[in-house]
Amino acid sequence: MKEFTSAGPRSTEIADELLGINSPHQISDAFAVTRTLPNELKRLVDISMNFYWSWQPEGAEIFRGIDPEHWDKCEQNPRHFLDSVSGLRLWQAALDEALVQRIAEFAQRMDAYLGEGQVDLGRLTTDGPAAYFCAEYGIHNSLPTYSGGLGILAGDHLKSASDLHVPLVGIGLLYRYGYFRQRIAHDGWQEEDYLDVFESKLALGPVLDANGERLKVMVHIRGTEVLAQAWLASVGRICLYLLDTNVPENRDVDKLITGHLYGGTAETRIVQEKILGIGGVRLLRKLGISPSVYHLNEGHSAFLTLELAREFMAANTGAEFEAAVSHVRDQCVFTTHTPVSAGNDIFSIEDLRNCFDSNFITALRLSEDEFFDLGRVDPSNDGEAFGMTPLAIRMCRSVNGVSRKHGDVSRGLWAGMFTDLGSADDVPITHVTNGVHHPTWIAPALQRLYREAIGPDWDRTVADPERWRQAVASLDDAAIWTVHLKLKNLLIEFLRLRTKRSDTGGRDTINEHLDTHELLSPDVLTVGFARRVAAYKRWDLLLSDMDRLLALVDSPERPVQFVFAGKAHPQDRTAKEILQQLMSINHGSNWQRRAVFVEDYDQEVARYLVQGVDVWMNVPRRPFEASGTSGMKAAMNGALNFSVLDGWWIEGHNGVNGFAIGPLEPEADEEKADEADAGSLYQVLETQIVPDFYDLGENGLPTRWIARMKDSIATITPQFASDRMVMDYIRRIYDPADQRRDNHAANGIQRRRGQTGRSV
Repeated sequence: MKEFTSAGPRSTEIADELLGINSPHQISDAFAVTRTLPNELKRLVDISMNFYWSWQPEGAEIFRGIDPEHWDKCEQNPRHFLDSVSGLRLWQAALDEALVQRIAEFAQRMDAYLGEGQVDLGRLTTDGPAAYFCAEYGIHNSLPTYSGGLGILAGDHLKSASDLHVPLVGIGLLYRYGYFRQRIAHDGWQEEDYLDVFESKLALGPVLDANGERLKVMVHIRGTEVLAQAWLASVGRICLYLLDTNVPENRDVDKLITGHLYGGTAETRIVQEKILGIGGVRLLRKLGISPSVYHLNEGHSAFLTLELAREFMAANTGAEFEAAVSHVRDQCVFTTHTPVSAGNDIFSIEDLRNCFDSNFITALRLSEDEFFDLGRVDPSNDGEAFGMTPLAIRMCRSVNGVSRKHGDVSRGLWAGMFTDLGSADDVPITHVTNGVHHPTWIAPALQRLYREAIGPDWDRTVADPERWRQAVASLDDAAIWTVHLKLKNLLIEFLRLRTKRSDTGGRDTINEHLDTHELLSPDVLTVGFARRVAAYKRWDLLLSDMDRLLALVDSPERPVQFVFAGKAHPQDRTAKEILQQLMSINHGSNWQRRAVFVEDYDQEVARYLVQGVDVWMNVPRRPFEASGTSGMKAAMNGALNFSVLDGWWIEGHNGVNGFAIGPLEPEADEEKADEADAGSLYQVLETQIVPDFYDLGENGLPTRWIARMKDSIATITPQFASDRMVMDYIRRIYDPADQRRDNHAANGIQRRRGQTGRSV
């Protein structure tokens, strides 16, 4: 095993060895810690360079133990923390023998973890890993390459792959300005800020070639060759490579291709996705990695299939494009996350023509028309735009939704691509229900309880649902309730700190207060609602009956309090208006001290929320919730889900572990469905949730509520862990044994063969 040095990439080099990458490529530390640390603390530099620390309960505590206030000021970024914490604090830590010992023990555990290596799993081998492509990754809030659920899911997928020794490599983009930071003005209106991530310290290393130069790939975009440089993030045993076009050789406009996550025009999205898909494949080639499976997590990376086809055609002179399709499909699998066609990337033919050069299309031996047909549901419809999801479906051998319901919805949504089949039920789209990485999301305090009551291998017990159920059933009611109350108090103090302002303007809003010492109470039933602000999420459903809402909030004996968080898209004025309305409710009630909106929802805010609330609410319009994962995280911490039956909750709800809003099948009319769901929401709150929570037994504990909590933890944790999800992908998706089928979706793409295409 290589020696660790503060300047060297030991964990990265080990990861390369474990993946079987026998290449001369190196990693250097561009975001180096520039100060000299005391010898006793030098291993912290190495620990900070691998995100393994972020899902170990002791990881954050090591850094927090040096200076808690500065750790939070640095937004839990260990690289920035080590470079900026005071020298006094560092030397105090160096003289703290207990802390130094904890650091040494953690480093040893990390070394042992990384040294265990990866193993061959079915089709996946260390020489032929899975290549996981995604436009965003939510590894930790100190690496701002995500906007929401898709990125968090991708991050959890990588973490579980690491824990399970899965041979896998991740490919994504590094966005200079990331996603926007949310700020709520005094009047309750959302404003956006963008920060330059290169002005911070990131746990990334630039990838160097054999000559010590930056490793770069080239993609032809808008009439010129654009370069993208590679960075590496170490996620346990997994290498996550991120491409970035902010290099001196590029034109200013091309430097900004990777400027903003989900920003810019449709043309910006096309060229970003060319860098991700085409550039990603070319990066793998330069790294010497030969994937056995390419996993397209959402359609943003679907251009990678065209690059694989181009490679095949270049290596097989005289081959027809149909042969390339067969070759590509054998290697590629696709996960769709969107239950509505409008939510998928769709580009005009003119925008696509401006971004793709004729040489690329010619290399595929296609006419321009045939090329555009690849992204059309109906290849015979010249007026149809180009969709990334139809392209991915057409070029991948396996397509899956992210819950059982979403699989059903997707079969109906894309049935038009399979016109030779009898019905939508025959459409070859399956499902793998999402999961979350339980070591990341279960509160450290609960993990300590599990270690003490269940054993040090409690997390392995999760993989055996029956053993886990028995173990959770044996937990002492008082012990689990005590931990929950501590986490609830922690949440409330966090919210009081985050919403305290020295200047709040002249309008009362629930996002800022001059005095927060009476804001919220740990004795009050607390409902959390945190998600993207969009029409189908129905943020305003709770506000549809203000009299009933304020009666719940103002109840003298059994009040309810609410915690909100979420971002509206910068261009979505309607969503911003919904937020502003929520901020400003007053009506002479207790709303202003029993409701809180915490701005700039990110992973750190999410951890406090899912670990501290009593109830997690979700009210999407059915069937537009493809899966949803925040409720899984809350359930694993003992919160009870209170949700419309859509996405994952259809599979998770058993009548004891949470509450259902409305029926499985809603009214066809949206207005009537909204009215019925609002009525159900209030009825369940008033007659089930509030009475159960406030019903105390002779021991002073809410016995019925705790029984529900334990059932939630027992049933949901194993079923919706990302370890289970990753193993489902390995067994059911990555292995092609049972997935060979006729290329129904490809029918018609060669309809123009022999015709003269339009001028390129």
